[in-house]
Amino acid sequence: MLLFSAAVLIALGALLALALAIRNFLDHDPRFRIESAASIQTLGNSTGSPASPLAGAELTRADLLSVFGSDVGRNLFLVPLAKRRAALEQIPWVENGAVMRLLPNQLRVAITERTPIAFVQVRGRIQLADVNGVILDMAPLQMAARRYSFPVVSGIGPADPLSLRSARMHVYRRFISDLDSSGEHISSQLSEVDLSDPDDVRATVPANGSDLLLHFGQEDFLARWRNYQAHIAQWQQQYSHLASVDLRYEREVVLKIASDSVPAPEANPSPKPAQASPQASHKAPAEHGAKPHNPQPAKHTPPAKAHEPPAKSHPGRVPA
Repeated sequence: MLLFSAAVLIALGALLALALAIRNFLDHDPRFRIESAASIQTLGNSTGSPASPLAGAELTRADLLSVFGSDVGRNLFLVPLAKRRAALEQIPWVENGAVMRLLPNQLRVAITERTPIAFVQVRGRIQLADVNGVILDMAPLQMAARRYSFPVVSGIGPADPLSLRSARMHVYRRFISDLDSSGEHISSQLSEVDLSDPDDVRATVPANGSDLLLHFGQEDFLARWRNYQAHIAQWQQQYSHLASVDLRYEREVVLKIASDSVPAPEANPSPKPAQASPQASHKAPAEHGAKPHNPQPAKHTPPAKAHEPPAKSHPGRVPA
């Protein structure tokens, strides 16, 4: 029994010594040393032309290598992979990253870049935002070189919690995806999208040399755009200073007219066959007992132009 126990102890000691020897070999053998930055592979980042720095990259190889500067000359097995991954993901343009060892002496760094989907105004500067509400900085010249074309989003800012920004940007993505689902790229006609009320996505479009505010609510965005398209010429012909159109109701819309326009006519005018029939400023029920998708009244009045007094509500409900 004693001989067996002694044999076990000797075997365990031998295994421990072997493990230590292997560890010492791996930690100190020069063949496992990361010789230079050339031994660090980078995947997933943009690649810009050195001759044309404006043509290229949101995230360069140099940006990634800045995380691994202290690892050049270090043994491959002494690089703390989890810490390096966490440091990578602190770079604003990195959505997620991975770091792995490649024997005998290389690292592979793979990242996914964030993709901007909107402009956002931050302290008077135009910046970019991704679908998670992360605000991304880029020089104006580089932004122009990339030819980004997005609406300007309001209702999110760097002071807002990331969870709030993310939720609102997911509403924005759903809104844009619905509008563009027909392949017409309707979103290119929007100049601004207001996300401050998650129950009412509001978009600004140019119309007759001024801005027109559209209330889309929270669903049926493409159908409501079609409704707007089908009637806007008639509405503009009847109201030359149309300020906003509330499209959230099934069979009618609410028009808001700027103060220097002709007042809305009295209730129950005689309708003309090819024109919408506005009613008085009181709220008329929807046709055929239809209920509005969102019973809340319009909450946003666009700022008046410098040559006009502030918009004054002359709401009139017209059949959609």
